[in-house]
Formats: sequence, structure tokens, C-alpha cells
Amino acid sequence: MELSFAKLHGLGNDFVFVDDFSREIELTTDQVKWLCDRHFGIGADGVILVRPSSHAECAAYMHYINSDGSLAQMCGNGVRCFAKYLVDRGFVNASDGSFVADTLAGPRPISFEVDDEERLARATVDMGHPILDPTDVPVDAEPTGMSAQGVPYAKEVPLDSPWGTFAFTCVSMGNPHAICFIDDWESVSDELFGDPAHKSLDALDLDAVGAFFECNAAFPEKTNVEFAVVEDDGIHMRVFERGCGETLACGTGACATNVAAALTGRASRENDLVLRGGTLHIVWGDDDHVMMTGAAAESFSGTVIVPEA
Repeated sequence: MELSFAKLHGLGNDFVFVDDFSREIELTTDQVKWLCDRHFGIGADGVILVRPSSHAECAAYMHYINSDGSLAQMCGNGVRCFAKYLVDRGFVNASDGSFVADTLAGPRPISFEVDDEERLARATVDMGHPILDPTDVPVDAEPTGMSAQGVPYAKEVPLDSPWGTFAFTCVSMGNPHAICFIDDWESVSDELFGDPAHKSLDALDLDAVGAFFECNAAFPEKTNVEFAVVEDDGIHMRVFERGCGETLACGTGACATNVAAALTGRASRENDLVLRGGTLHIVWGDDDHVMMTGAAAESFSGTVIVPEA
């Protein structure tokens, strides 16, 4: 099967985009894995099929598939790239400045800025309100905290691991996130660092600890796992994405981490979230909506012969 595609990324979180406005493309799990393979295929954290929306107010529907072939409800970096794909190809007028994207998690209003060539350079996405009730996240834990609006949530729930106990605050942004703030690196097991004398967020063995908690029994639908540290210049974080592994950035993860930092009193409701691929600006507004602002870029486009199922 021959496919025309474009490769886009949001802060290094990369995606293979395919025009499927005809709704004729159905990719198997193995085909998605092949497309995302960085040695045999194109290489990406996921595949996004651009399809028509059933909602009149939406410009198009973003059908997002993780690199392991599983369907995802939402992707923050992916939806900014989705905006760039639509604007740069004329599906959305560059002069409009805004539109509504359809996702499996529901419609998402997007405003955007263009460069001198009328290509999208930066987008702000209304990511909706955070979901805090443990049943809805979902996480198998009793509420241990209460938001200022009186919503119960899972605050710093202790979960055991081969490397000791870690405390997670659980938030959904249309997909589940478990956020662990590290306040004292010396308390973290030496086994998670190549050199225990130099413990830091960058040195943490996220492949090991992230994979363990992604599939922890406390998370009935698995979870995205974030480890974060609050610094003077923002909230630094790394993310192990459900169905992908570690990625350079995660938009929904940045939103969830910002919410968790505010809920636990570690930061205000507006912060720069510093990820390995760059920085996102996140605001948890008084209207309970989370706004995410960041860049999107196109790497290249072409055609590829996908192995038959």
C-alpha cells in the first residue's frame, strides 16, 4: 500500500500525518508499528489520520494512534501539529486565526499565529477542564485531596515499586496521567541512576520506572507517567507516554503536571513547562480550562510503501 504522508513534530514529539478525508484508510497494528519504527519505517511517536468531522463546527477530526497501535483519546502536541497540517495545506484559512478541532476526547478550540509565509508557527489550544475524580481519571485510589472548587482527587497516592515508594497525583486531560514530584533526589533509589553520586531528573532511568508504573494495577486503562521538579524558571519534567515510551514532549502531560503542581501547592496556575524537546506555556484559568501554547513544525513529506497486513 502506497501512502502519501507528512512528518510533523511538536517540540520533538513527532507524528506521521496521513490525509484520510476519504475515510478509506484502515491501518493494522503492525502497519502503525512499522510506520513509527525509526529503523525500518518513517519513525514517529504516533500516526494521525486526518478525517472529516461529524460535528459541523469542527474543521476536521484527528484520529490519533500510538506507536504501539493503540488508539489514544487525546494528544496535546499532536493537536498543535494537526492545526499546522490543516492551516499550511489550506483546509483552514490562515487569516481565520482560529478553528475547532475534533478529537476522540471532544472538540478542542485552537487559536494560532502564522509566519510571513502564512504557515502556522504557534498555536494555543483550549484543552478543556482537568478531570480529577479518581473514578473518571481512572485510578484505583480513594480521594486524598480536595481542589479549591471542592472536587475530590487522588493527591500524592503512594505506590510501591522495586525501587521504593513513589507518590503520584492523578489527573486526566482526556487521557490519564500520574505525576510524581521529586522534592529530594537523595531519597530516590540509587538503582535508578547510572551514577548514584549525581542524581537528577536528566539522569533518572525513566525507561525502567516509567514502564513499571504505566502498567501498574492502580491504573485500569494504563497511564502516562510524569516525573517533575519545580525550579525557578518553571516546572521541569520528563514523560513516559502510555503506548509510546519516553517522548521528548507531551502536551497533555504538561497540562496535567501544571494542574498537579497547583493542586499540591508547589506552583501557581500559570507556568512554563520545560520538557526535553522545549518549553510549553500552560495556564489553568479561573474558568477551570487549561490553555496550552507552543510551537509546531513540519520535518518533511513524501510517499512510503507500507507492508501489507
